[in-house]
Amino acid sequence: MSKGTSSENLRTELKNLADTLEEVLNSTADKSKSELDRLRQKARVVLDTSRERLSDSSEYLAQTTREVAQKADSYVRENPWHGVGIGAAMGVVIGILISQR
Repeated sequence: MSKGTSSENLRTELKNLADTLEEVLNSTADKSKSELDRLRQKARVVLDTSRERLSDSSEYLAQTTREVAQKADSYVRENPWHGVGIGAAMGVVIGILISQR
C-alpha cells in the first residue's frame, strides 16, 4: 500500500461516510420506515468500512514509522559523527527559526 494510494483511499472513504451520514440526517423527517432502515443499513456498512480502512491505515503508518526509526537508528550507530552533525545542524536551524519570532 503506497502512501499516496492510502491517503487517497482514506479521503474517499471519509467523504463517502460523510455523504451517507448527511443523507441520513437530511432525510429522516420525510422518509418511510423501510427507507430509513435502508439508509441506516447503508450508513452502518460505510461506517464499518471506514473504521476498517482507518485501522489498516494506522497499522501501515505505525509499521512505516518503525521502519524509518530502525533505519535512522542503524545509520546513527554506523555513522555516529554524522548523526551528531545532523543533530547540531537541526538544532541551529530550529534555534534560528525560534529566535526570529
